[in-house]
Amino acid sequence: MSLTIKIIDVHGREILDSRGNPTVEVEVTAQTETTGKKSVGRESVPSGASTGRFEAIELRDGVERYFGLGVEKVVEHINTRIRQEILGMNVLDQVKIDRKLVELDGTDNKGNLGANALLGVSLACARCASTALDMPLYRYIGGINAKRWPMPMMNVINGGVHAKNSLDFQEFMIVPVGADSFPDALRMGAEVYHSLRQILHEEGKLTAVGDEGGFAPDFGSAGEVFDYLSRAVEKAGYQTGKDFAFAMDAAASELYDKEDGMYHFPGESEEKNTPERNLRRPDTEGNGVVLRSSGEMILLYEELVTKYPLISIEDGLDEDDWEGWQELTRRLGQKAMLVGDDLFVTNTKRIHCGIDLKAANAVLIKVNQIGTLTEAMDAIELAQTNGYHAVISHRSGETEDAFIADLAVAVNAGWIKTGAPCRGERTAKYNQLLRIAESL
Repeated sequence: MSLTIKIIDVHGREILDSRGNPTVEVEVTAQTETTGKKSVGRESVPSGASTGRFEAIELRDGVERYFGLGVEKVVEHINTRIRQEILGMNVLDQVKIDRKLVELDGTDNKGNLGANALLGVSLACARCASTALDMPLYRYIGGINAKRWPMPMMNVINGGVHAKNSLDFQEFMIVPVGADSFPDALRMGAEVYHSLRQILHEEGKLTAVGDEGGFAPDFGSAGEVFDYLSRAVEKAGYQTGKDFAFAMDAAASELYDKEDGMYHFPGESEEKNTPERNLRRPDTEGNGVVLRSSGEMILLYEELVTKYPLISIEDGLDEDDWEGWQELTRRLGQKAMLVGDDLFVTNTKRIHCGIDLKAANAVLIKVNQIGTLTEAMDAIELAQTNGYHAVISHRSGETEDAFIADLAVAVNAGWIKTGAPCRGERTAKYNQLLRIAESL
């Protein structure tokens, strides 16, 4: 006889995320039929600043309260329509629950009830089920094959829409590839992070942090950032290329101008003497803003990969530039992970397209881009089955919730992006991975 643990209550509420904006938290309560034992699962939903055009819709109230960012409508959807539909369902049947949620919304982009409503309920059900079975969440999701700890990709320099500085590219990450265990990886990353802070402080650069815990001083270009990261690695007693590699999120869709078909770099003026000075052109209006074509972007990445131990480039080109992504993959696909975030938005339809076109070789997984755990798992399975890496990722607007730490282990992703080793909403994920590492 199969075990039945019936959902007896669903409750949503409005809380604050790491940027001080409202988001959704959901509690699901279930009761085991045979014993009467009640279990509760609580999960919260993150929010992105740099969002792809094809992401599922994050519903907001749009009224004066919280400057239009409130989520009272979403909470109402959870506490009425969604609650009524899933009461009495077996909390162990995640696929059936998620299908019900998708059907109830009835749109391709979750624009009716909101992806933030669906995701909060979906994740809370998974958490409730694991609690009811007295099982770690990563084990409940991944089964006995969940055994691989993920390599952290730590965002230690913030730019783009994540920080108010002159740096055009969005994220620069250190990757402790020489670590033998997750505790070692975290320690090594923290040591380089603090060494970087010391270097910046000594040179009079700002050491205030951005949304994801990374420092946000003014830099002229990507090459200048990687020079500083190399110095920080050496100052901490490690070697670049052996103990540490680098990664970046270009967030190129944020730089792309559809009117002229060029990527605009307002922070990288033509007068600055930067490592990439030969790979740029001034704009036609003569105001010093650097412009790059798709081909010139690829040339820039080739130079960076050659000069630095750069092993991962995320969103290197615009989300609609499939032809450019194909060329980028032909040129650099054997040398680095080429990660699609805005390109794929955790959506199996777009991932299928990338596979068919041989565009990119890795998929960034953000559960709130798609709206349910089942759909995110489908995206991960599709990527891994076709030889694409899966990188589990946080969002810039996070909560103290650590679900993605368990998810990364559950699917043996091998990679996780969850910010610098700083700020509670980031370290919550790292600390959960430390706990999981003890059992692995």
